[in-house]
Amino acid sequence: IDVFLARSLLEKLYLFQYPIRPASMTYDDVTHLSAKIKPKQQKVELEMAIDTLNPNYCRSKGEQIALNVDGTCTDETSTYSSKLMDKQTFCSSQAASNVSRYAAAVYKKGELHLTPLHGILQLRPSFTYLDKADAKHREREAANEGGDSSQDEAEDDVKQITVRFSRPETEQARQRRVQSYEFLQKRQAEEHWVHLHYYGLKDSRSEHERQYLFSQGHGLAENTELIKSPSEYLMMLMPPSVEEENDKPMAPSNVLSMAQLRTLPLADQIKILMKNVKVMPFANLMSLLGSGTDSTAVLRCIQQVAMLVQGNWVVKSDVLYPKDTSSPHSGVPAEVLCRGRDFVMWKFTQDRWVVRKEVAAVTKLCPEDVKDFLEHMSVARINKGWEFMLPYDEDFVKKHPDIVQRQHMLWMGIQAKLEKVYNLLKEHLTPKKQEAQSAHPLLVSGEQRVSMAKAKVKQNYGQLEKEFQKQKAEMKSNDTSAKVDVSNIRIKEEPVSDEEPMDTSTYEGMNNGIVNGLHAEEDSTDSLNGHLPGGCIDRVAQELKAFVSSTFKKQFVLTLSELKRLFNLHLASLPPGHTLFSGISDKMLQDMVLDTGCKQILVPFPPQTAASPDELKVYALWEAGDTYDQHRQVLLEIFSKNYRVRRNVIQNQLSQECGEDLNKQEVDRVLKVSFCCI
Repeated sequence: IDVFLARSLLEKLYLFQYPIRPASMTYDDVTHLSAKIKPKQQKVELEMAIDTLNPNYCRSKGEQIALNVDGTCTDETSTYSSKLMDKQTFCSSQAASNVSRYAAAVYKKGELHLTPLHGILQLRPSFTYLDKADAKHREREAANEGGDSSQDEAEDDVKQITVRFSRPETEQARQRRVQSYEFLQKRQAEEHWVHLHYYGLKDSRSEHERQYLFSQGHGLAENTELIKSPSEYLMMLMPPSVEEENDKPMAPSNVLSMAQLRTLPLADQIKILMKNVKVMPFANLMSLLGSGTDSTAVLRCIQQVAMLVQGNWVVKSDVLYPKDTSSPHSGVPAEVLCRGRDFVMWKFTQDRWVVRKEVAAVTKLCPEDVKDFLEHMSVARINKGWEFMLPYDEDFVKKHPDIVQRQHMLWMGIQAKLEKVYNLLKEHLTPKKQEAQSAHPLLVSGEQRVSMAKAKVKQNYGQLEKEFQKQKAEMKSNDTSAKVDVSNIRIKEEPVSDEEPMDTSTYEGMNNGIVNGLHAEEDSTDSLNGHLPGGCIDRVAQELKAFVSSTFKKQFVLTLSELKRLFNLHLASLPPGHTLFSGISDKMLQDMVLDTGCKQILVPFPPQTAASPDELKVYALWEAGDTYDQHRQVLLEIFSKNYRVRRNVIQNQLSQECGEDLNKQEVDRVLKVSFCCI
């Protein structure tokens, strides 16, 4: 089939897509009453007649719509002059923004004639007549309300007018105004309608225009686009797509393929790798850069973006925090962040362990920023601190002593700056352990740790037995009134069986002056295993009662778990050899809580709760002697019936029991002051 390109209607041919027609409307020559177009916007409005004589047409509904729109008066401005909805307006919208791929085709006598489309418009019903009906309704209501007013009252009152001068519009403000929705709507409304004349399907003018769909001449001059070689024709049908490359999904900013990485210069490769990895041994860096890379060039480049810490390379702070940036957590400028991170890196050159609180105290940065610094180069260990994440690279230190010496000089300069900025004390400058400055730390196997723990337990057991026998002999010879019944004394024995699980921490970490849970000193005469000689029992009870009383006066409601935690913190603040170190059992602590005027609140927690037994035991101070005693007791009664209560229930119950109306703020204050724990 020969294909021809028709140009006569180029940039003039539109395709109209009509909606599904109702039974009372046919798209024929008679129905099109008027048409108008806005060429720039490619917007068309068609007014089409409705067949009111069709049996499917509801005449009463049509009369009601016409009455609502035009009212009872009929003039030139009326939408429906026949007092019947006999026409409907259709408004267009663009079906596709790019119509260059579409054409209208006509097949005739073995020839296919194509005419490119200039636009594809979808026609939809316009309901502007409903807006007109609403406006008529509002006018009638306004006329009815103002009908009784006199002519004098209708005159406009004199009003004061304030004159304001607009400020000069900046270029940025003008661009925002031009791109705004209101401006675009106003600009579209300003374009004038071009009225069209509709010709029917069988009109002679339509027959004449329809001939323009055929190519007027079949010569080569007009159809050069279709006279191509097969390869050129295929290239026209399927051109190389530029959009496919642009539409490829971008990889995340922290993801870079090795193929893309190796196309970059060596310095950029090292910078990107160190910025993403942050800590890396030199051997790993060489393996990532590929075979054939000169190690000397790598060493030259790595020193520009990283510093040597324990034989490993750590990315510099100014690479992670460039100039004119700030912290995402606190908004601190990059200069302060770099200084704080340099302090952390310098601490790791002195020791394998760093304490987070110490870093925060020196740098005065927020906890989130300090945590980011530590996570870059270390791993958190429970009850120990943050340990440098990589082992000491002794191979690199032996192979490149000149690099190590140069990095050491750089760290000396950084240390001098940090001393001036942070006013570092001597304790910050000297490492905690001399062994940390040497090679990699001592590693102890699991079997050795278990053996050391067992040996320590046996040693402690023997020492405790000797101490007990000594005190037993002293108590027999002591004929005072504070004599203690030896038969009631029980020895707290340590497990010595091989099957018992033992603490696997290192022996040095356990040597903290506490033996079997007790502080033991050479000159200390305090008893062991929770039993006191003579009148010391009363003194322990007084100390424990003072702690419990002061604690519940600060926090009126506590769980047993929280109380034990506060008691351990209290013990940590006491000097070695204090009477409270003689061993306070859970039962003794709970009995003392009840003796100080507190009560146990049996909160009905759900059976599926994951809380521990100590967390389910709730104690509360019943009378504190303040103005909130009555309110607090009502709250305790409420929570003894349900563990979760709505605020309005609490407010109503307090109002009923206390005989006063409490607003939301007063209820919040009562909950905060008296009962914030539960």
